[in-house]
Amino acid sequence: MTTINNYSSLNLNVPLTEEQIAANKEIDAKQQLTQEDFFSLLSQQLAFQDPFKPVDNSEMISQMTSFTTAEGISDMGTELTGLTEVLTSSQALEASSLVGKKVLIPSNQAYLSESGDVSGSISTTTGAHEVKINIEDASGVVVHSFPLGDIGAGNKRFSWDGLDAKGERVKEGQYTLKAYGLVNGKGEELTTGAYAHVESVSLGGGQSGVNLNLQGLGGIKLTDAIEVAENI
Repeated sequence: MTTINNYSSLNLNVPLTEEQIAANKEIDAKQQLTQEDFFSLLSQQLAFQDPFKPVDNSEMISQMTSFTTAEGISDMGTELTGLTEVLTSSQALEASSLVGKKVLIPSNQAYLSESGDVSGSISTTTGAHEVKINIEDASGVVVHSFPLGDIGAGNKRFSWDGLDAKGERVKEGQYTLKAYGLVNGKGEELTTGAYAHVESVSLGGGQSGVNLNLQGLGGIKLTDAIEVAENI
């Protein structure tokens, strides 16, 4: 007579207890081949080898080299993990000193506070003539425009006091900074960056890294900041 076991009463979805998880980790650790285990096996291999067909020296050296290389790579991975943690901590310490300062970001989006102003920077490799700055609101309407004249190669800072063409204060919010000029006799839009106020720092760690939280503009990676300026 055939006996059929009934497994319907078993619940395979029951989570493991902390003791079971710890026991599994201990078993996994014991199953890993250590350097002592390797040389023990190698000694056994040499002791029981066929005297008429001894182990080839080059093969034995190859085995030892492979094990040593694997162990070295594992150790190097551990050291790199530690180095990454040190670098992240160093970045966090560096970033914390930026709170309350301004950084130049690779974007022409700027934030105008209720009583502040806006600063930006134009970057050119050849210089430009008859440079003009346009300030656009969120709808793309030019609220103010002013000339900078001729500028040389490199970076040229500029600032806007937050007043429109009538001399009236515009509302707080995001504005777009656009620069135009003549380069080699042709009109071009120039590369423009904006200065932003650092309100806080997010210490994400891991792949997310360290982020700077900018007033009215959201966050950027610490590595994306081009320049740090205390007062503009």
